[in-house]
Amino acid sequence: MKPAGVVRKVDQLGRIVLPKSLRKRYQMNEGDPVEILVQGDHIILERYRPKCVFCGSMESVSDFKERCICNQCLVEMNRLT
Repeated sequence: MKPAGVVRKVDQLGRIVLPKSLRKRYQMNEGDPVEILVQGDHIILERYRPKCVFCGSMESVSDFKERCICNQCLVEMNRLT
């Protein structure tokens, strides 16, 4: 993980502002979902991309009963029936 060299303060409501240059570089727009991850002592922000609940794939993912599932896992599930 390469540091961006930008320092921001947390406001009274716990918010931080991502600099416009970073938002532009990572194609983050107003209203886009952001995932907050923790690894050891680090807090990581990522653009949210739905992942399959079974295999973790981010390709060809669709919603099924409020869960995300990829086409490959869906095909495998259909073979079980």
